Amino acid sequence: MQYESWIDRQIREATERGEFDNLPSAGKPLNLDPDEDWWIKAKLAHEDLGALLPGPLMLRREVERIQDTLADVERESVAREVLDDLNARIREYYLRPGPGPQIIVRLVDVEAELDAWRRRH
Repeated sequence: MQYESWIDRQIREATERGEFDNLPSAGKPLNLDPDEDWWIKAKLAHEDLGALLPGPLMLRREVERIQDTLADVERESVAREVLDDLNARIREYYLRPGPGPQIIVRLVDVEAELDAWRRRH
């Protein structure tokens, strides 16, 4: 006769009741990251916590996703304001760099982005 711990018994009984059947990730491989900070990366991705990024990295993300930002904009004048505001914040970053290494953030080409916006609308 083998000893069954309280935890083992709970797991066995839950399995018998079918509580582990049809779980969302059942049968899928585990996404194991060898990095010791895997849980931080997973939490940031799962919760979309990009707002926790330092200022220049947030600006870079905004530049990368500018067309997504402009997708809901109906008027060209508003789209231009959004682009000009982003460029103003990028210029402000260069005027007042924070501690640590300088991160390069490119300015948005307003006319090129407006052309892309016009093609989508």
